[in-house]
Amino acid sequence: MSAGNINEQEEQGEQEDAVESAGGKERERFAKLTGIDESKKFRLTGMYKDWFLDYASYVILERAVPHLNDGLKPVQRRILHAMKQIDDGRFNKVANIIGQTMQYHPHGDASIGDALVQLGQKDLLVETQGNWGNIFTGDSAAAPRYIEARLSRFALDVAFNAKTTEWMASYDGRNQEPVTLPVKFPLLLAQGVEGIAVGLASKILPHNFNELIDAAVACLNRKNFEIFPDFPTGGMADVSRYNGGLRGGTVKVRARIVKRDSKTLAIVDIPFGKTSATLIESILKANEKGKIKVRKVDDNTAADVEILVHLHSDVSADKTIDALYAFTDCEVSISPNACVITDDRPAFISVGEILRHNVERAKQLLQQELQIRMDELEKDWHYSSLEKIFFEQRIYKELEKDSATWEAQLTAIEAALNKFRKLLKRDILPDDVARLCEKPVRKISKFDIKAADEHIKAVEAEMAKVKNHLANLVSYTVAYFRQMQKKYGKGRSRKTQLGSFEVIEATQVAVANAKLYVNKREGFVGMDLKRDELAEFVSECSDIDDVIVFLKNGKYVVSKVTDKSFFGKDILHVDVFKKNDTRTVYNVAYRDGRAGPIMYKRFSVTGVIRDKEYNMTKGEEGTEVLWFSANRNGEAEKLRIYLKPRPRLRNLILDLDFGQIDVKGRQAQGNIFTRFAIHKIQLKEKGVSTMGGQKTWFDPASKRLNTEGRGIWLGDFFEGDRLLAITKSGMFYTTNFDLVNHYDDDLGYIKKFDPHQIFSAVYFDADQKMYYIKRFTLETSINPQSFIDEDNKDSHLIALSIDEFPQVEVTFGGKRAERVPEYIDVEKFIGVKSFRAKGKRLTTFEVKKVQFVAPLARQPEPEDTGDGFGEDIDSSIGGGKAVQRNLF
Repeated sequence: MSAGNINEQEEQGEQEDAVESAGGKERERFAKLTGIDESKKFRLTGMYKDWFLDYASYVILERAVPHLNDGLKPVQRRILHAMKQIDDGRFNKVANIIGQTMQYHPHGDASIGDALVQLGQKDLLVETQGNWGNIFTGDSAAAPRYIEARLSRFALDVAFNAKTTEWMASYDGRNQEPVTLPVKFPLLLAQGVEGIAVGLASKILPHNFNELIDAAVACLNRKNFEIFPDFPTGGMADVSRYNGGLRGGTVKVRARIVKRDSKTLAIVDIPFGKTSATLIESILKANEKGKIKVRKVDDNTAADVEILVHLHSDVSADKTIDALYAFTDCEVSISPNACVITDDRPAFISVGEILRHNVERAKQLLQQELQIRMDELEKDWHYSSLEKIFFEQRIYKELEKDSATWEAQLTAIEAALNKFRKLLKRDILPDDVARLCEKPVRKISKFDIKAADEHIKAVEAEMAKVKNHLANLVSYTVAYFRQMQKKYGKGRSRKTQLGSFEVIEATQVAVANAKLYVNKREGFVGMDLKRDELAEFVSECSDIDDVIVFLKNGKYVVSKVTDKSFFGKDILHVDVFKKNDTRTVYNVAYRDGRAGPIMYKRFSVTGVIRDKEYNMTKGEEGTEVLWFSANRNGEAEKLRIYLKPRPRLRNLILDLDFGQIDVKGRQAQGNIFTRFAIHKIQLKEKGVSTMGGQKTWFDPASKRLNTEGRGIWLGDFFEGDRLLAITKSGMFYTTNFDLVNHYDDDLGYIKKFDPHQIFSAVYFDADQKMYYIKRFTLETSINPQSFIDEDNKDSHLIALSIDEFPQVEVTFGGKRAERVPEYIDVEKFIGVKSFRAKGKRLTTFEVKKVQFVAPLARQPEPEDTGDGFGEDIDSSIGGGKAVQRNLF
């Protein structure tokens, strides 16, 4: 080793020693300042385990999960307690409330302010003033210094009672705060809650105020009950899989969408948890992706939701409604997870169990309040009776006697009072005597025996009442809930409409945003073959569609559409595949094997496994498809078959009629047509449909048409047929029989349109304050039209009938109430005119009720051809007994 290298190593060693020395000094300085010896090593495993468990427990119990007893998180409970502490009936600045709450809540003003705003927006416990944000638009509340709040009357009535409250020390020990508030109402279910803790979460959906009280009463009466969510944003909900709010359940929530006209949709309710901004954003994203096709979206949301979706002229409004549900946040799924704190630990229980616990707790709190009141009344009665004896029997004169000590006087008075012990309900205590003697002398002259007797009687009457309540505690609790409903239930009707949602196939409602091409010779299918010279245009499609491809060797496959995919050479047919399509029928003739017989068959393909290869023949090697046709409406053509000449074969020309065989499943092998070789095949005659009309039903629950037999039978529909829809408000319109059609919630009647059908209608004209009757026929109209007076919104339809000889009963009211009801032969009373005609006034007298009754002449019972939704419903709008052919 050279001298130079040795010197370099020595210098490097000296530098390392210097660094180590400096580091040692720093460690010594750190240890001296902090008292921590860095030379000691710590294992973090046990510490992490204990600390994390402590942290998780704290977050679960003290932050995120509500308590079963009062339904409140700790921050909510502390806010309400602080508001009660400063409550004087007037509004307080939110900033002041936040400051007051910080005496009890150690987590800062931001969390308190957010929690208070959420309480205020729920409009139950907190009465607000100022800009508190908007749950529809998602706008935040104004700063705490600008808005005010106070406890609502409801909160003061049901959530507070210092005598029944269990108290504990606040976080710093300076104040007392409630363990839980003595809430006598299922508050947790009314408000709902959402909280994310460590390792678990809680999500309880809000329920309707009045329905909760009805369920509470049913629970007290030991009857069955069911409760379902009711959202402040309204909308529609499918609760078939609610599962009592437990984990694993699902609630589907939809926006309410109405058709303003054929090119404008209005969203008037939004799904729970969404805002108008997030909803519009999802619509625009779906539009950008080509899932839906809209021209523009306007947001007019303020106090009420109104989002206008403007459509292009070539877009179906009904199909767009389904597409909005399928591709945007107009439909969302909510997964409830009812988790609460009980016995100082989290528990997962159903909303039914929560309600039962809250009702039982309300009953216990009412019992406790009654017992406390009974104790107060007994003390009041005892002292009032003792005071009466004290003055009436002049025992107070013992005070005038000379006694050695004050104690001796008290003893003498107590002895005098004990003579009347039998008049009292308990023993006389020294405290009672001391309290009597503390009375000022001037009260002796003012004491009124009569007033004392009246007071004692009033106390006794109240004691009897309280005893009765305690003896009939269930009835008392029921009365308490009913009184609460009467006092606070007004204006709290259900906002969310419950129903069952039909499954929307995304491929059926997606906008055709692409074009499908096929190169039959090379075997390629896709959306990106436009530049291929051999490619043929197939149809419009969407990028989420499936395609079905048939090959000449008899094989076929269903696959998702792509830009370009290879399926095999010699493609016979390509089309967009529609699952469960029973009306599209394929007619096939094929040679079975290289020299086998000629087979023919008709089949449909309703459901397959994607990308799995199927065969419409027997699958023999050398099989060849000789004829193939796809028929969207089940048409069955006739073919002219030319056989190859051969010895002893006389008849070389045969006819094949596909209409003579039935449509079977895709696995059917077919029938043998001939065993001789074929020279050529020609189309002899185009086919006609063998499927008949589309059998259509109407489901009143979902207000949708279907072909599965759900609901009311409407009939067989062929191309060109129309449906007539009549609403209970007196509007009518006609539609086709497309299954994507949507119908109004107040639909009263639907049937196959008959231009010759005569309707008889009774309606109230608000301008004339009179009842009118008219007979008319209707015409096809895509846009809703009214057959009653439209100028005045107070005009309304009373009853509608399709009897040939209808009869109306008029019951009089007012000064003519004793007049005999009048029966009118409508067919003779007024002729058939246009639906735009005003009609004829029924009477000039004041009318109590008008209804259609049994017709004057009846026709034989017609065949069940689908007379429409509303037939045989139990009364007309005006009431009265149901008669044949009353529509609604």
